[in-house]
Amino acid sequence: MSGFSFRSLKLTLLIAFLVWSSNFDACIARRGRHWRHHHNRAHSSSSLYKKKSKSHGSHHHKGSGSKSKHSPPHNKAAPPVYPPPPPPPPALTPGGNDPTPSSPPPSPPKNKGYNNGVHSVSFDVLDFGAKGDGSTDDTKAFQAAWAAACKVEASAVIVPANYKFLVGPISFSGPYCEANIVFQLDGTIIAPTDAKAWGKGILQWLEFTKLRGITVQGSGIIDGRGSVWWQEYSPYDDPEDDDLKLIIPINGTEHEHPPEPMRSKLSGKMPSIKPTALRFYGSFNATVTGITIQNSPQCHLKFDNCVGVLVHDMSVSSPGDSANTDGIHLQNSKDVLIHSSSLACAGMGPRKCKGQPYPTCSLFPKREPCTTSYLTCGHNQPPHPKPYNLPCISYPTPLSAIGDDCVSIQTGCSNVYIHNVNCGPGHGISIGSLGRYNTKACVSNITIRDVNMHNTMTGVRIKTWQGGLGSVQGVMFSNIQVSEVQLPIVIDQFYCDKSTCKNQTSAVSISGITYERIRGTYTVKPVHFACSDNLPCTDVTLNAIQLKPMQESYHMYDPFCWQTFGELRSPTVPPIACLQLGKPSSNRVQSDHDSC
Repeated sequence: MSGFSFRSLKLTLLIAFLVWSSNFDACIARRGRHWRHHHNRAHSSSSLYKKKSKSHGSHHHKGSGSKSKHSPPHNKAAPPVYPPPPPPPPALTPGGNDPTPSSPPPSPPKNKGYNNGVHSVSFDVLDFGAKGDGSTDDTKAFQAAWAAACKVEASAVIVPANYKFLVGPISFSGPYCEANIVFQLDGTIIAPTDAKAWGKGILQWLEFTKLRGITVQGSGIIDGRGSVWWQEYSPYDDPEDDDLKLIIPINGTEHEHPPEPMRSKLSGKMPSIKPTALRFYGSFNATVTGITIQNSPQCHLKFDNCVGVLVHDMSVSSPGDSANTDGIHLQNSKDVLIHSSSLACAGMGPRKCKGQPYPTCSLFPKREPCTTSYLTCGHNQPPHPKPYNLPCISYPTPLSAIGDDCVSIQTGCSNVYIHNVNCGPGHGISIGSLGRYNTKACVSNITIRDVNMHNTMTGVRIKTWQGGLGSVQGVMFSNIQVSEVQLPIVIDQFYCDKSTCKNQTSAVSISGITYERIRGTYTVKPVHFACSDNLPCTDVTLNAIQLKPMQESYHMYDPFCWQTFGELRSPTVPPIACLQLGKPSSNRVQSDHDSC
């Protein structure tokens, strides 16, 4: 009985062991399948798992961004890891959950149209309906192309070659456009000559406003077709160039008007406001290169309230009968670089005169009343030293100036650098006129060098109105080659566009002006310095000036200086003995309200 019981017990235990063993194996098998499945999923998100982990869940490293060679298995697959393999070690979240990239994946890039010098996104005006036949109005097509390009950073508007596009007044404007848009001009854009297209008058024809990194480039032409405007008198025109009074023809002959331009009978009278051909306003890093601007109704290229201007390898041209056609006009702009360009801003044709000759004074005043006013063709000037007093003589009245400055630098400009420019015909390179209507003008840090001037009225010039405030300071004119220039070096603080101007004591102060290596030929007067009695020009430096006369058809005169102080660093040709050395004995100090 007891033996049976013992055997029975052994058998029972054996059966129980066999049952338990089979259940254990099944459990292990199930666990093995589950572990392999989970391990394979985790391995797809990290290359660090190369073998099974025997101690999962026992080595958690808490804290975002931590790294471990052994990461626990997880129930979710990790997101893609940037950059491509080999991936960085996954970072663990504080809860030890899914591995995440150590930094957020980059957001999809913006639409960009420029990559390594190649425009990947461009908008051809032909694709927007432009005809380019020179007679169909393509303004709307240009507007549509710009609207599309405006949304894409570094895109390009394409104006293709071998087409002529008639475009009316248009503004390519921001400020919500993307940056670095290129206006690729290889064709020709022409202005309408029908008065209806201009309404009552518009100040600019093609305008780029409130943009960042705008570039106008190419081999194309902007043609303002200004001949329909030039013969029309406008009260909005810039005043007649006052320095024409210094240029007196020997024979005093009267010149006929040039012939009136041919006009369509349908065009009608043009508005009195004449537009600038190409204007940039309120923009940063504006570039113009390669193109030609010609025959503008008024100024060819203008930058107003811009920062960071680059102009190079472009040209400006207009014929001899064009009036008030500045080449490049700068106003309230800073950090400007202009180089390697040709600016022919109207030919210096014969001086146009009209009417009966009337009594006036020559370049030198008579004893009474010219000892207190310096009159030529009716304009006030400072008194000339007594040894040069001459009687009054008769000359014809000037009708109008022709052309205008190659570069005009107006108030609010600083850090301007101009070099390697060909200028002429035209009126040279000018700072001003400044201070008109008793306004304040501030110009500083201007460098103009390596310039060739041919057949211009003036060479390098500073001109201000009586009654103005502010200052011109820190100006360098260097290495200027002049050829048949009437007045190569001019400072005129008595600029005036009327028969007489009221004498005023306040003036825009002029100081720190350097002229060096100004060489070549002149046809009227080599140097003309006419500075204010109340605020003389100071720190005017002359170095290596060599100007030789070339007799043409004008009276010629010696250098003239009035209230001009500075130094001669080397002998000059001709001698400029009129410059007063040192500083004035009683120089008025500008008050706070009129200093810059």
